[in-house]
Amino acid sequence: MREAKELCEATSQYYAQPLEDNLFEWHFTVQGPADSDFESGRYHGRIILPPEYPMKPPSIMLLTPNGRFETGKKICLSMSAHHPETWQPSWSIRTVLLAIIGFMPSKGGGAIGALDYTSDERKILARKSMKWTCNVCGSCNADLLKEDSKNKREANEEDMELASQISFKGENEAKMEEKTHVDGSVDMPNGDILTNGQNIEDILSAQDEVTSNTADTRETHNSANVARKRARRSSNERHDNRDSSVQSTSTSQSNGYLSLVLILLFTLFLIILLLRRVYYK
Repeated sequence: MREAKELCEATSQYYAQPLEDNLFEWHFTVQGPADSDFESGRYHGRIILPPEYPMKPPSIMLLTPNGRFETGKKICLSMSAHHPETWQPSWSIRTVLLAIIGFMPSKGGGAIGALDYTSDERKILARKSMKWTCNVCGSCNADLLKEDSKNKREANEEDMELASQISFKGENEAKMEEKTHVDGSVDMPNGDILTNGQNIEDILSAQDEVTSNTADTRETHNSANVARKRARRSSNERHDNRDSSVQSTSTSQSNGYLSLVLILLFTLFLIILLLRRVYYK
């Protein structure tokens, strides 16, 4: 493999080689960046190449405790497997190593695999890292890196220029980019599209207006529901009153018929009595 031959000689900045039994898994050691909390440290990690490499990006993780990246967890970089859409086949393992060195002093920003230890904690870990040994490849950080030659330094300058094009993506930034169009416009939660000419105040004002309109709509809807319930209740009450009135009228009519019948019977009885008296006389 061409890259294995190119990286077989350690530099003062990095060293990387594939495992003897697996060409898709590389182990590397990088020197901490100068003028940073990591300056006195060396950090070991793994690079997992996909079968489609270099057309697809590798997965990257650090194994040495460092206070900047979680150990054993894949790092979220624009040239890692987390963002295959930004990977460029012209990038190499050397570029990846230089990018890791360059990003170590930066803030985590909520990115996947990022840590934000204090400066003192990182310096302590940097000193301890020199004695760290990998239990897979057996490499010790203190024994790997060497001084650069002039040719190596010139090659590193070219790689550093390429590595500067790579960005460290935080979780919030990645979510925002998913909603960003080619023309720079952004999808908003209410379905609108934000263009570059709009400012934050316009966005907040629009969101407040949407929220207010939503609240008014809900209030109107609730009022309508209350009105319908009241109308239904009033209708039921009128229906009940009408039924009661009809029932009362029916009862009154029945009582009137019964009284009439009783009067007629009583009158007939009196007539019979009078006739009997007249007959017997």
